[in-house]
Amino acid sequence: MQKITMNKLYKLQFEKVQDSYVLLFPEGMVNLNPSAAEILLQVDGKKSDQDIIKALHLKFPDAPDDLAEDVLDFLRHAQSKEWIHCE
Repeated sequence: MQKITMNKLYKLQFEKVQDSYVLLFPEGMVNLNPSAAEILLQVDGKKSDQDIIKALHLKFPDAPDDLAEDVLDFLRHAQSKEWIHCE
């Protein structure tokens, strides 16, 4: 299993003004929805995609059955945007 890390050009941060998490980068900012923020908050350079799914299942035991599929879809999207790296 590959470990997932944040791209060092991006910083995940809670913005009080937006009342949400954002990804800051040199050219701007990406507003994240709550689900995306919860997934990226799990990215610590130690967890794999499966570790992140397990952590989210523990944090949200009533989550829908397709949680794993949604997380994997988002991680693929985040990787395509180069917000994260799989090592």
